[in-house]
Amino acid sequence: MRGFGELEAVVMDRVWDHDGPVTVRDLFDKLREARPIAYTTVMSTMDNLHRKGWLARERDGKAYRYTAVASREEYSARLMREALAEAGDAEAVLSHFVASMDGDQAEALRAVLGKFPGGRPS
Repeated sequence: MRGFGELEAVVMDRVWDHDGPVTVRDLFDKLREARPIAYTTVMSTMDNLHRKGWLARERDGKAYRYTAVASREEYSARLMREALAEAGDAEAVLSHFVASMDGDQAEALRAVLGKFPGGRPS
């Protein structure tokens, strides 16, 4: 199972939080407010995320404008699917996962399952 690296996660959070396409310069300016970071580091990270299929990009003059290919929720769901696929005993993993949920999370799960006929996804 492969999640984002630390800087990749920070970059993706900023892309998801940004209203519309974002440039390296946009993110660099935001990131350097919170930490010392090089422009080329942000550029390389965004290029890596593009090559991995997480960011789409369009040329805008000399720069690229990046957008997320999947939402934060879709990314989280993918991690959950990968964890289940690698776990061996999916029922045991789900049992532990559900047992660790708080009340709001359990209620959200009931609401989602209630959207499927018979309470189950097809």
